[in-house]
Amino acid sequence: MAESRNLRPLQSAVALAYRSGEPAPKVVAKGRGLVAEQIIAVANEHGVHIHESKELVSLLMDVDLDRQIPPVLYRIIAELLAWLYHIEAAQKSGMPLPPPPDTSSPLTEEDQNR
Repeated sequence: MAESRNLRPLQSAVALAYRSGEPAPKVVAKGRGLVAEQIIAVANEHGVHIHESKELVSLLMDVDLDRQIPPVLYRIIAELLAWLYHIEAAQKSGMPLPPPPDTSSPLTEEDQNR
């Protein structure tokens, strides 16, 4: 008799870091399965905000570790960084948190043609 299991899809995670003065954020961690879970756990432990976007993670998984994100992703990552700054400001002032940006289609048609 075949046993039916509830297998959840393999989770992926990518961590970005941006330092002032650098031209673009870098991919500092990425992985699937247990590694992805560890990336998320470490982010949670350190109070790092997490944004879920399968489409964006898929694109970022193609970037080598310690490499800057490609220019085609600058716009969407800039929107995410702006969202994070708004979250920090809202937390300090007691205002409601802003909604996350829509990253379901991280590349515009113009970006895709580059």
